[in-house]
Amino acid sequence: MEPKNPMQPSNAFIAASWIALLAGMIAYNIGLWNAQMELNEKGYYFTVLMFGLFSAISVQKAVRDQLEGIPVTNLYYGIAWFTTLLSILLLTIGLWNADLTKSEKGFYAMSYTLSIFAAIAVQKNTRDMKAAQKDDKSNTGSSAEK
Repeated sequence: MEPKNPMQPSNAFIAASWIALLAGMIAYNIGLWNAQMELNEKGYYFTVLMFGLFSAISVQKAVRDQLEGIPVTNLYYGIAWFTTLLSILLLTIGLWNADLTKSEKGFYAMSYTLSIFAAIAVQKNTRDMKAAQKDDKSNTGSSAEK
């Protein structure tokens, strides 16, 4: 099955996705830096963010691979979903039990959510741009033009 080449994402959407990713990650990490919590607790929240970002990108990649007819094992697909849900559960449990104000908990939850969503969008845009470049090269018959 030949994969469909999606349309090239607009520069505005690409920029918005990167800005959202950076804003979410920077805000989350500034919050951690300034938080009155033990270093091990800060490490926990930082690790949950990195784990969540990687897991969400893995889910997006696996879904996209399947749509394009690229083989994805059920094991990898299941693990990607499991780890994504686990990262959200770990953040939820951590915030539920944290000695933080409700506004601080909300801040971490929202900056985490923004970061996860934006990471998926950035990965999608990257893949769409690669597919569009590949399509352009195959339509022109020459890769020297790019």
